[in-house]
Amino acid sequence: MTIRRQLKAAEAVREVVSMAILTQVRDPRVQNITVLGVAMSSDMRTATVRVSVMGSPAKQTLALRGLANSAGFLQSLIAKRIETRYTPRLKFELDGGVKQSIEIALMLEAVLPPEPVDSQEDPEEKV
Repeated sequence: MTIRRQLKAAEAVREVVSMAILTQVRDPRVQNITVLGVAMSSDMRTATVRVSVMGSPAKQTLALRGLANSAGFLQSLIAKRIETRYTPRLKFELDGGVKQSIEIALMLEAVLPPEPVDSQEDPEEKV
């Protein structure tokens, strides 16, 4: 299996899953979820979906359970979209990258001095 085909299939899976979460999944646990990416296995039988969930760790756990319960429905939508011999099995994984980047930005704001605001007038106004 070529890498190009895996990347195209991963992008198709990401599109289907993210749109289905927004519009078709009715589980109340599946809210405030962002699909960050999909990694396909080399045989394209497994797709690991990386998601970011806004909220407390308890809400994140509930959201992952809701996604796991919705996996069959999402796989049926994927089967309609991509034509492969096997529909990939979905595994959902929490991605902490967004949370870490926010924490780092807050740390940098606390350490770095604020930028001075220059009160320069526009050169056009002096004319």
